[in-house]
Amino acid sequence: FTVYGPWGRPDMAIWLFTEAILAGRSIDVFNHGRMQRDFTYIDDIVEGVVRTNDLIPQAADPQTLANAGTAAPWRVYNIGNNQPVQLLRLIETLEQAIGRTAEKRFLPMQPGDVESTCADIQALQAATGFRPDTPIETGVRRFVDWYRDYHGISR
Repeated sequence: FTVYGPWGRPDMAIWLFTEAILAGRSIDVFNHGRMQRDFTYIDDIVEGVVRTNDLIPQAADPQTLANAGTAAPWRVYNIGNNQPVQLLRLIETLEQAIGRTAEKRFLPMQPGDVESTCADIQALQAATGFRPDTPIETGVRRFVDWYRDYHGISR
């Protein structure tokens, strides 16, 4: 799943696209923009982690490993927006937040990439009642505002 927001990774699409659009450089759009990603704003990830922090599975009996199978219990929760966004929609959202149109270079799918990702958050919702819900427009606007402030780029 694709986590984004302030202090995000500079090698991720949202950062790279923002940087290029602001600099007037073209962006590479793989799979002609038809890829879908489960873009999840960082505040939603943090909230999901906080809500699961105290949900500790019971350890197995160290003598028999009964009821669990491990003396170090764990549980996996997918934390994602559960709403895949097409890459072209992300780019349009960035263009609106930045106030500029991106010069796009459409390319085929990269070898080894997948067309779509989406978090299955059923376990997270069942355990915590939480569902990440920051709309892509809100999260992208927050990221672009932070990026401009951090890099001293006027609006």
